[in-house]
Amino acid sequence: MAYTPHPPPGDTTDAVLAIRNLSVAVIGASQQVVRNLSLDVHAGETVCVVGESGSGKSVSSLAVMGLLPQGVLQPSGAIRVEGEDVLSATPKRLRELRATRMAMVFQEPMTALNPVHTVGAQVDEVLRLHRRMSRSQRRNKVLDMFRSVHLPDVERIYDSYPHQLSGGQRQRIVIAMALILEPRLLIADEPTTALDVTTQKQILALIKELQTKHRTAVLFITHDFGVVAEIADRIVVMNRGDLIETGTRDDILARPQQSYTRRLVSSVPSLIPQQRQALTGTPVLRVQGLGRDYVDKRPFWAGGARKVPAAQDVNLILHKGEILGIVGESGSGKSTVARCILRLIEPSTGSVLMGNDDIATLSGAQLHPVRQRIQIVFQDPYRSLNPRRKIGESVIEGLLNFGESRDNAVAKAVETLRIVGLDADAMQRYPHQFSGGQRQRICIARALVMEPEVLVADEAVSALDVSVQAQVLELLEQIRQRTGVGVLFITHDLRVAAQICDTILVMQRGQVVETGAANVVLTQPVHDYTRTLIDAAPGRDWDFQHFRPRAVASPIATSNA
Repeated sequence: MAYTPHPPPGDTTDAVLAIRNLSVAVIGASQQVVRNLSLDVHAGETVCVVGESGSGKSVSSLAVMGLLPQGVLQPSGAIRVEGEDVLSATPKRLRELRATRMAMVFQEPMTALNPVHTVGAQVDEVLRLHRRMSRSQRRNKVLDMFRSVHLPDVERIYDSYPHQLSGGQRQRIVIAMALILEPRLLIADEPTTALDVTTQKQILALIKELQTKHRTAVLFITHDFGVVAEIADRIVVMNRGDLIETGTRDDILARPQQSYTRRLVSSVPSLIPQQRQALTGTPVLRVQGLGRDYVDKRPFWAGGARKVPAAQDVNLILHKGEILGIVGESGSGKSTVARCILRLIEPSTGSVLMGNDDIATLSGAQLHPVRQRIQIVFQDPYRSLNPRRKIGESVIEGLLNFGESRDNAVAKAVETLRIVGLDADAMQRYPHQFSGGQRQRICIARALVMEPEVLVADEAVSALDVSVQAQVLELLEQIRQRTGVGVLFITHDLRVAAQICDTILVMQRGQVVETGAANVVLTQPVHDYTRTLIDAAPGRDWDFQHFRPRAVASPIATSNA
């Protein structure tokens, strides 16, 4: 059933952003990536645009900012910011509008910030280009803005480079840069996707606080319905360039009319873990007393070099066919533990046992045969695959390195791609010819073709749409049951951990603070930090599978509240 778009309800004359019949076409082709989009955002209002990758939501936001690639995409229709048509504005006028009238916060702050300039200088540049102020006035204004986004030690941060700050601090810098001139419209494109739940909660609260203070209109692009449930006044659902459905938060989350919307909402994983039978038997991986220290090289007048522990005394046991989740905030040490186990970095202390082999003590030729027994799937499938090599060559590379004949390697690769839901013709295509979810399936196939005993998934679904995420999680479950591989699942998303993990290990500042069966840890947490993580999970008051607030849902495990 197709949705017939109508102009947004209400008086649109005072809308900060008014989009009318926006279409974005590919120049030189008949394809349109956005078709007849109309929406309004008023002062103090948050409108969330949701949809899967390729739905056109980010393209629409770039059109509003006048940032569509020249000579590639051509917009038509009308986009008015406080009554001024953006599409007819000159390049000079667009530069004046950006930051003063409208601003944008991008998903990845490391790519939004220049790595060779301090963050203070980068925010100062906005003032220098748009305001007549002395250097001291600009510095004071930037420091005040840093304080308003709740950054600590603002004088130090002003003189810091992006790589010297945490992900949450970098995102706060980008928000400060966007809001320092108090624009009337803020566009936030997936600004919390890569952040852990507690940092995400802080960023969402910050945007709401600043919005309330300045009456900013917010257009929030996301695929995370947990976030939508927390912040949205109205929701716009897009699919393949079309506006499918629009309404208030409660209309869309509790009473979705379109089947596509219902599928998206119901794909959000529940925070309530499934009941799983405890696994016993011979462990495929035993980690004992694992630690990793980094050396902070400081000048002698600052105290000289010092050891900084990234992981301390980590112990875990992974059984065949078990999925063990390691959860925690950024900087908790979970990825450090995974990389030590894989010997991508050297552990400082402890042992990593696979059978009779202690991986932590092996080196060179001794380590080579163990590599086949433990494989990893990284977070970003875009960077995990060589864009200049066909998929088939990437998948069979490991087999060839371990002496498999090319014919056998190709046959195994075709069979493994079939297991992850891809046809044999995928072998002859390049990474850019696949969607993000398909690329992640390819990365999983590349790891599984080696027939490992242990599979490490390091944030392997955090960047995927909820529907694609659900497919990949189901795939991992099927693979676990079919092959018996033990999975070490690194994640900051407690919803995902609840759905897939048998056991959960919670890390904070390099130490394990709680471990146990997933249904126990997530429903009866013992440690305060675990309770903090659970309480910070966005949308925890909604039962997305049944389209209703949690308060009126059937009784569930809420003893942690």
